[in-house]
Amino acid sequence: MMETIRLGGDLATSRVAYGCMTLGGLDRQADVAAALDAALDGGITLFDHADIYGRGRSEEVFGRFLADRPGLRDRVVLQSKCGIRFADDPAGSPKRYDLSYEHIVRSAEGSLRRLGTDRLDVFLLHRPDPLMEPAEAARAFDDLHAAGKVRAFGVSNFSVAQIDLLAATVRQPLVTNQVQFSLLHLGPVDAGVEVNRPGGSHRAAGLIDGCWQRGLRLQAWAPIAGGAVSRPDPAPEHAALAEQVRAVAERHGTTPLAIVLAWVLRHPAGLQPVVGTTNPDRIAEACAASDVRLSRDDWYALFETARGGELP
Repeated sequence: MMETIRLGGDLATSRVAYGCMTLGGLDRQADVAAALDAALDGGITLFDHADIYGRGRSEEVFGRFLADRPGLRDRVVLQSKCGIRFADDPAGSPKRYDLSYEHIVRSAEGSLRRLGTDRLDVFLLHRPDPLMEPAEAARAFDDLHAAGKVRAFGVSNFSVAQIDLLAATVRQPLVTNQVQFSLLHLGPVDAGVEVNRPGGSHRAAGLIDGCWQRGLRLQAWAPIAGGAVSRPDPAPEHAALAEQVRAVAERHGTTPLAIVLAWVLRHPAGLQPVVGTTNPDRIAEACAASDVRLSRDDWYALFETARGGELP
C-alpha cells in the first residue's frame, strides 16, 4: 500500500500523484486506460489536470475513463488548474495569464464538463498573473466553493510572497503549491544552501520552507526530469549523475527512475511528486519509489553531483 498524505486537513491522497498532461496526446482510449489503470494499481489516487493540457483533450479522455468505471470517482482525488491562455484562443490576444473572476469560474466549469464530474477536489491557479486582483480571485473561490464545484484551492508556480498576498484575501485555506523540482531543477533546495554566498541564486529562496511553514503541500512537477538521468542512454552532460543514480538503484534493489523520485520524496517537507509518463512499466517504477528511503549519504551524494560541485 502506498503511503497516504493529506492536502490541507481533509483530503487524503497518495504520496505520489499522476500528472495527466500527456494523456491527450495518446491516439487510443485503450492506451489512456492502460496508463491510468497502472497508476491505480500502484496505489495512486491523486490525478492532476489543467484546462490547457491537450487543449482540453486530456480531461476529456480522463472523463471517458471515469465514465467506464462506475464508482471510481469517489475513490480518487481530481485536481485541475487554470489561468494560462494562448494567443490563438477566442479572445485573440497574446499568450498571457488570466486570473480574473470570469476566467477562473469559466475554466473550472469547463474542466468539470470535460471530466464528467460535478466537483473538483482541488483547483489551482496555474501561473501568477501580474494583473490579478486578489479580491476577484477570492470572489471566484467563494462562488465555486459555495456551489459545491470545488472542495479546496491551491496555486502553482507561486512565490511565497504571492501566496501570502492571495491568502490574506481568500477565505479558503490554500492547500498546495505545485513547482518544478528534480535532480535537474534544484532551485528550491540549492537556494537554501547558497544563502549568504557571493553570487548565490536566490530566485527560489525560502520556497520549500515558506510553504511548509504555511501548511501548503509542495507538489513537484517534472520530478523525473524527462528521464534524463534515469534512462539507459543519458546525454553526455548528465552521464556522471546517471551513473551515480544507477549505482544507488543497484544498492537499493530498485530502478534508476525510482531513485530519482525517492530523492524528491526524501525531503522532510513531504513533497508530492507528480509523475507524467504514460508508459505503464515506468508508472509502476514510479509507484515503487514510495517504498525507497534514501540515506543522508545517498541524498547528499546525488545532490552534490547534480549541482556540479561540493557544497559551500
